[in-house]
Amino acid sequence: MPENAPVVQHQVAHPGDPSPQTCIQVARQAALLAVTAADDAMTALCHNRSGAAARLEAVMHATHKEAVEAEKWADRAEQYADDPTMPSSAPSYCARTAVDHAVRAQSASGAETTAADLRAELERKLTAAEYAERETERRREEAEREAEERAATGMDQENRDRAARNRYLAEGHVAALGWTTGHVRVLEAAESGRLYWRDGRARQAAQTGVWNGGRRISRERTQDLFAARFLVAVRQDDSTRVLTPSPMGQVALELARLHPAGLHETDRAAYEARFARVRRHHKRRDDQKAAARVLPPLDSIARMYRKPVTLTEQRTRAERDAVDQWEGEGGYCPGIQIARPAAAPATSTPVRIILPLHRNAAVQPALW
Repeated sequence: MPENAPVVQHQVAHPGDPSPQTCIQVARQAALLAVTAADDAMTALCHNRSGAAARLEAVMHATHKEAVEAEKWADRAEQYADDPTMPSSAPSYCARTAVDHAVRAQSASGAETTAADLRAELERKLTAAEYAERETERRREEAEREAEERAATGMDQENRDRAARNRYLAEGHVAALGWTTGHVRVLEAAESGRLYWRDGRARQAAQTGVWNGGRRISRERTQDLFAARFLVAVRQDDSTRVLTPSPMGQVALELARLHPAGLHETDRAAYEARFARVRRHHKRRDDQKAAARVLPPLDSIARMYRKPVTLTEQRTRAERDAVDQWEGEGGYCPGIQIARPAAAPATSTPVRIILPLHRNAAVQPALW
């Protein structure tokens, strides 16, 4: 996984850490004491009738600076306490920092440093009962958040993380494919199992197995995707070639769906993007143009894509596995009918084309 890929962290309670509510309360008290010290310093400057104006002004600025910092850290304590991705020690750190600034503000103003007494509340160790109560509350909150996330996404934590990694991969690699929306449509037609090549044309059949007629598909894009190994061809008995996505093509299609903004608006823009990637000063111009006309393969890092599995799909798979295991262990009882899926219509066994490839060839031969 890339170093800067998004990773979700979770708060974990530790014995001895003050509760988030305690941290917020202490931080707010510290900020209030710091602001009071700053106000007192400003009042002293305004009422000054002696020649110590310069010193009092310096004191006022120093206390004001510390008060601003104390309020900032108090705000952060509240923000981090409400953020489940932050470590549990974050509110405590913010509260301690706010107290430090409050102590410095009071010290600069010449007032008694009563803010130092707040540290005792932050350093108090939790009792076993308090820790158990907080741990129970933390688990309850985690369960509630997980239930909300599952209801919103239909996935558990593992698959949500997988989906986040996939989005990161898509954002980093879709633009490098040099595709347009038209390339995605060709692969979607191939994914349906109804894309075929016949008489030098690409079409999407009205139904699987009927390789005659249907909607026309871009000939050029189909050829380019096949040459770049995003499509594979299976020859039928009548010499029709049925095109399906290769494993690399299926991954590229899924990534393009996740990040459609990475697709180029026109074929010209896509060509220029590919040309910019292959441009080399030591190469002939014609060679660069020829290289830009070829679709680049999917980066090996992007092939780390793994499709997330929804909770519904997991339940369906578990039920199917349970039935298979039950039957495999001799669970059939005479007289009980077991529902089975209808048999698919018999079709001719496709023959995979064995295409001659040159050594170190980067593209497949043409379809015709």
